[in-house]
Amino acid sequence: MTTIDPTEPMHRLRFEEPGAPCRTELPCGTPAWLVSRYADVRQVLSDPRFGRAQLYAPDAPALSGVPDLVNDPDLMFNQDGPDHLRLRRTLRRAFTPRAVARWRPWIAAIVEELLDRLEERSQPADAVAEFALPLPVAVISRLMGLDESAWVRLRHWSEHAFSDGTHESEQVASALKEFSAFGADLLAQRRRAPGDDLVSGLVAAADEEGGVAEAQLVSLVCGLVVGGHDSTMTMLGNALLYLLGERREIWTRLGADEQAAERVADRLVHLVPLGDDRGTTRHAATDVEVGGVTIPAGAIVLADCGMANRDPEVFPPATLHDLLAPLEAPTLSFGAGPHYCLGAWLARTELQLALHRLAARFPDLRLADPTDTVVWRTGTTSRSPRSLRVRW
Repeated sequence: MTTIDPTEPMHRLRFEEPGAPCRTELPCGTPAWLVSRYADVRQVLSDPRFGRAQLYAPDAPALSGVPDLVNDPDLMFNQDGPDHLRLRRTLRRAFTPRAVARWRPWIAAIVEELLDRLEERSQPADAVAEFALPLPVAVISRLMGLDESAWVRLRHWSEHAFSDGTHESEQVASALKEFSAFGADLLAQRRRAPGDDLVSGLVAAADEEGGVAEAQLVSLVCGLVVGGHDSTMTMLGNALLYLLGERREIWTRLGADEQAAERVADRLVHLVPLGDDRGTTRHAATDVEVGGVTIPAGAIVLADCGMANRDPEVFPPATLHDLLAPLEAPTLSFGAGPHYCLGAWLARTELQLALHRLAARFPDLRLADPTDTVVWRTGTTSRSPRSLRVRW
């Protein structure tokens, strides 16, 4: 699989060569099959015979030792077939490329406002606290019709929703209970007084669709909060560490050429994982042949997107780390198939705009501390710098 050092920057993680499907174990010790080649991972993520719902059947082995949002059976990501499609349809129209393109001007305005604030700060300033965190939180808050007073609570709940097992189970359970109550209350507010926001649209779409359980809607709202900012914050923090720490030659180009910034953002999403655990699990409903190997019915399959994104048969080693080169094939960082990340276009847009405008406004931006002194966020399945002091 991969060599994991929790103190190593995410862009330096070492990956083994992908190969044929083979037996492995999940971190909790549950037997599984590892799938790591690009074509094989795409097959597992796209084939309806590999589902998520059965991972949470009453007799299924535990995937995690602590409660978390990711393993909530009501979460859209953990539904299959008609149940999954019903939930996905309630949000799909909101996150199309056309919809995100309409949002681009006000996302850009948020970026500029944060850059104005950063410019006023004394140096060195913290690029995480001043930019990488508040940008995606502000964007998802605007989309959901929330004001700045909710930001601290949203961040607290997100940290527990993606717990890596180091938090006390009771602490996680308490935070998730508060989070669910927040989601239920927000849905009730939007039913009473609909507005021009994602939650109001979600309520209307769910009523039109019919058959969507309230618990599933609450999980959908909580999933929007977490997915809408944690991943983008993580990507941006790790991208800045890599670019300013090791790829400084790219920085001026980022600010001068918006198309170059788009290619760099796509490469960074492809190359830099969100966390140390890159596998996504599925359950085999029947015997299925993958890459010449028969995976038996009932098996748990771990699809390693990090290894697949480095498959030399698809992504030549000569251009893998060329940040200005277009990707040779679609990245698997956002998944594939029915569960492809709905927020992919939004995340890409935020990352592109953030890198382009930050480099344009601060062409001399540089790290104030050595990269090996970075303190990492802990306690969640995603990993990025807790702070990143910069000068300009």
